[in-house]
Formats: sequence, structure tokens, C-alpha cells
Amino acid sequence: MSYRLGVDVGGTFTDLLLVHESSGQTWTAKVPSTPSDQSVGVLNGLARVCERAGIEPGLIHHVMHGTTVATNTVLTGTGARCGLVTTCGYRQVLQIARSFVPGGLGGWVIYNKSLPMAPLSCTIEAHERIGAKGEVVTPLDEAALREQLRSLRSRQIEALTVSLVNAFANDVHERRIKAIAHEELPGIPVSLSSEVVPEMQEYERTVTTVANSYVRPRVQRYVHNLQGALAAKSPQVKLHILRSDGGLASSSSAEEYPVNLLMSGPAGGVTGALWVALQAGFRNLLTVDVGGTSTDVALIMNGEPRLRRETTVGDVTVRASSVDIRTVGAGGGSIAHVPELTKALRVGPQSAGADPGPAAYGRGGTEPTVTDANVVLGYLPEMQRLGGDMALRRELAQQAVQKIGTALGKSTEDAARGIYDIVNENMVGALRLVSVEQGHDPRDYALIAFGGAGPLHANALSRLLGSWPSIIPPGPGVLCALGDATTAVRDESARTFIRKFPETTPKEVLRVLRELADDAARALERDKVPRREMRVGYQADVRYHGQGLQLTIAVDLTDLEKRGLAAITEPFDAEHQRLFTFALPLEHEFVNLRAFVQGRGISIKRAPLARGGTSPRAAAVGRQKVHMDGRRHTATVYERAKLRAGNRIAGPAIVIEMDSTTVILPGHHGVVDVHANILIYPDGYRPKPVRRGTKPKARR
Repeated sequence: MSYRLGVDVGGTFTDLLLVHESSGQTWTAKVPSTPSDQSVGVLNGLARVCERAGIEPGLIHHVMHGTTVATNTVLTGTGARCGLVTTCGYRQVLQIARSFVPGGLGGWVIYNKSLPMAPLSCTIEAHERIGAKGEVVTPLDEAALREQLRSLRSRQIEALTVSLVNAFANDVHERRIKAIAHEELPGIPVSLSSEVVPEMQEYERTVTTVANSYVRPRVQRYVHNLQGALAAKSPQVKLHILRSDGGLASSSSAEEYPVNLLMSGPAGGVTGALWVALQAGFRNLLTVDVGGTSTDVALIMNGEPRLRRETTVGDVTVRASSVDIRTVGAGGGSIAHVPELTKALRVGPQSAGADPGPAAYGRGGTEPTVTDANVVLGYLPEMQRLGGDMALRRELAQQAVQKIGTALGKSTEDAARGIYDIVNENMVGALRLVSVEQGHDPRDYALIAFGGAGPLHANALSRLLGSWPSIIPPGPGVLCALGDATTAVRDESARTFIRKFPETTPKEVLRVLRELADDAARALERDKVPRREMRVGYQADVRYHGQGLQLTIAVDLTDLEKRGLAAITEPFDAEHQRLFTFALPLEHEFVNLRAFVQGRGISIKRAPLARGGTSPRAAAVGRQKVHMDGRRHTATVYERAKLRAGNRIAGPAIVIEMDSTTVILPGHHGVVDVHANILIYPDGYRPKPVRRGTKPKARR
């Protein structure tokens, strides 16, 4: 008998989901996060969920963890003091960077460029040179290198990056520098660009490897300490960390390549949302994860999350695969304020976080937050206890929100309504980035909302976007932890492959892709994943010859064998047309080839929800005065655990559960399906029957 535990650490709460590996039975827990040391919240949650399941922690053999340690290290600028070794003549590679200024035509006026993560004073040059084809042009001067490395010791660096020109073609000099650095700088972790991102383009490769070094000491300490604390409770436990691309990394891989963890936390939510939606037959989705500090959104098309070859945190962009997640500072803890200069209501990005939290928590917070607005509007009934045991104090929420009302000359309810509407618009702005601005019509997608606050806003967001239904999964507050628990170990291998299409053949491309797949598969085998359980995928970075822009295209080997390189050119042209409204009659050119290999995740077995009639009366637990759409209403409050498949919940209504609250607005209704999801539609909206694996079509 063994169990696995999914853990998601957010800015306000730490969510846990425990799974019995044989039966698929689950238990959940939600505890306050501990920002000063995230592992404390993890261990508190471990004790809570084990108590609910009635088991000893020693029965947990696998822990899958989505963490924000790497992300927060970059955002707060608290990473390691990094040294950098470059090829002679490339010392200013980070300072020159790319000539990109955010903010439109006048952005340069106010743009303050952040300092590089490896300062120039800690950057040294190696006398060496590798040619573009991998030949050694200038041998490495080891004596001069040793002298310069000793100078870095006096500058008290905590991590070292080695990024040499053309190291992606031949890593012999980088590997030798690493060996010398271990002799001259014992105990200093060394990251090689040829290992972190073995692809062309010196700046992208360097900044990515420096970011790896920057977060590495802190991530190493966290993962090592957490592994030790878990092992003390369960000697057989194996810790895996969620990668930005939605796969899992072993604890050792996470410690060595933490740059792959920058979107670790949000990626778990997308994985969990996809798992739930596929069960219900929806393959095209907009995902909305609303936590205490931020909202993370993503787009899933045809059952596959959209991936990016770049990950951006703050103003740092690195070349690491990640789910295409956009984040906005709009969550339950986002603080509302009225600037003295403009007298216009603003919400976020500042957050009350977990300590002290919103005023309604009664922990000393006094600033008005989105959660406080929801309490004032009646969307969070006083009968509900967050996480099962946290009482909400309405009078404190009203006192906080009244500050906004006074500043605007409005009533407390009107101020709360303004906060609710503005935070919804902020979320819609993020959703447009992954849909409209990438050529996708949000009306062609269902919207799935989760996180502790997601279901409070789902109905309003779907109404703004025209995305129906709003899907509220069971246990929405711990869905990220579900994603962590159900995903599998993943690794990838890439190679720069500069070829114009007429200069190569499908046979050569197939050979390279299969070699890359073997490399990635060997990494998984070291983590005890048998090859028969591995799923392999292939990608190619392609551009028009003469362009700097490249797009990542999925490659089907069977299609490539059958149709030749047209299996790549046609989808590339179609994607270029969708993104930029045109395709060019130019030769195509490969830039990089890539293979990723993923193991098999655990199967969670959930029994179908018992059927009932259309009336949800048996689940009603009270009535609640609410303020919706500018009017006062009386909403029926339902307990979600008592709902049955087939129940139709007419708005205005509120559905409460341990980890979240769902709001159904007037003129809308929710239908409970056999998978325990609540599907919210406008009244009069008649969806056609959903066939598994298809998106429903509807008519008004």
C-alpha cells in the first residue's frame, strides 16, 4: 500500500492532494503558506492531509511538488552572486543583450533596464575559440584562466556560469573550464551553457545559463532541505519537482537545472485542468487559476497546452520550454487603492499575501482586498470556512472596503462592486494575451476556473469573453496539486541544426530526432522509468531563410516519413499565417531540432457522481443577501458535496465547499455533470450533446 502526494505552494495557501496509488482515492488539504520558508507550509499540510486520510506519513512514497522558489528568487532579486566566463571579446554579452525596449514607441523614456544577474566586475574572459562547425580554432589557455578564476574567489561569488562562443557545437572547452573551476573554486556550483541550453545565439544561451546559476544555490538548499525533512517522515519517499513545461524533474535534476522550474507552480494547474476537462469531453480550453496573489491563464487547443520556447519572469526572459502561461497581479489578496493624483480605483498588483492576508481573515490585515470585496458583496457567506477551518469576519471586510468607498464618494457595496469589476477586467486582459492576440477566438473555447478564488469570478469572465461553459471542477482550490500528482517525469534533448530545407533530407532529420529521443530517454531511465512507459514527442524550430524569427513546430515522424519535409513546411506556413496574417514564398530553414520524452502519470479513479433530479433542493443549506449586477438579490447557498449529477442550479446562487466558492450570476444556471463538474451557461443557451474528445457546439 503506497500513496503519492501532490503539493502546490501559492502566495497565500499551500494545497495538497493525496492519492492512493492502487485505488485512486484522494484526500485534500489547504493550509496557509509560509513565505519565509515554504517547506514549513508543506510539512504542515502533509500532517493535515495524512490526518484526514488516517495514514502515517511513512506510507507516502512519491511527492510531486510545484514550487515558486526559483520564480520568487528572480522577482525579488535575491539570487546568488554570479561569476561568468565568456570567450575573449564577449565580456559584455549581457550588457549588450538585445535591442528590445518594452512599452511601445515611447517606452525608452521611462524604461529602466535591470542590472545583469552576473555583474561585469565578476565576468572574465577565456582565451579560446571554437568554430561554428565545432573545430578548435584557438586552444584554451589554462594558465591564464586559473589566474582569472582566482580573482573571482576574492569577489565572493556563489555560483559560476561558463558560456563560450559556439559551445553548442563543441563543449570540450566548457567541460575543461568546469574541471579547472572545481579545483580553483571548490564548493562553487558551475553551470555550462552546453548542458543547460545547447543551442545557438550567444546572448540567449548566456542569459539562460546565468539565470540557472542565479537561482541554483537557493533552489538547491530548498530542495535538499525539503527532501531531508520528507525523508525523516517517510524514508522511502522520492521528491519530484514540476518543470515549467508541465513535466516532472527528479530532485537532483531540479537542483542542477533550476532554470527549468521558473513556471513550476502555474504549470501544475494547466495539467490538472486538462485532466479534468478531458474527462468531461472538452479539448479546447481557456484556463484561469486565481490564487491569493496572482492569476495565471493559459490556452489549451485540441487537448494540448500551448508551449513556448521562452520563459519570462519579471523582465528576465530565458530560453527554457514552458507552458504558455501569462500572469497578472490580480488575486484574492490583491489590494485596492485610489491614487491621490488620479482618484481612479486600482486593484493590485500589490497583495496582502498570506501574512497578514485580507482584512476578513482577522489576522491583522487592514487593506481592502478582492477577498474583502467578495465578502462585502455576499459572495463568500459567513457560514463558510476557508480551508475548512478559517472563519471570515464580514465587519472587518466592510471596514476595509469602506476606505475605498470614502475615497470615491460611493457606498461600501458600490466600492466592492468596483473592485470586483476591475479585477475581472484585469483577468480578461491576461486571457486576451493567450487567445485574441495569438489568433484564437475565445468564443471557440470553454473556460475552466480553479484556484481558491477562480470560481468566484468564472461566470463574470465567461460573460465578458463569450466563452461557454464556465467549468468549475470538483476541488478547484487544490487543482494545481492534482496536476502535480497526476503528471509524469519528463526530459528533453535539443540540437542546433542549421539547414535550408533543400540542403537536407527527411532521412537526415529523422536520424537526428531519433538520436535526441534516445538521449532524453536515457535521462528518464536513470530515474527508473521503463522505456515501454515513455511517450516521445518531436519539435523543430523553423524560419524563413533570412529571417531572425523562428517558430516551433510539432513534428510527426510518421507524417514526415510519408510526405517528406512538407509535413513541416505546411504547418509552419499555417502558423505564420495565423500569427502574422501572411506567409512568405521563401525557402524554409531549420534552426533547432528537439525531442522530449515523458513517462506515464498515475491514473486517478473517480467514481461517477450519483444521479439526481434537476432540482438541487437537497443541497440547499441557506439563503444569502448578495449584490450582483448593480442590484440586491437573495441567493440560495448550496453545499457542493450534496449536489448530484443532473442538478440544475439557477442563479443567483452560491455553491460552497472546503477549498473554494462558486458564484452563479442572475440570468445564468449551472448544470452538474457525472464527473461532478459544474457547467455554467447563460439562460437560453442550448449546448449540443458533447461527444468525448470534442468541443460542444451551441446555438442561442
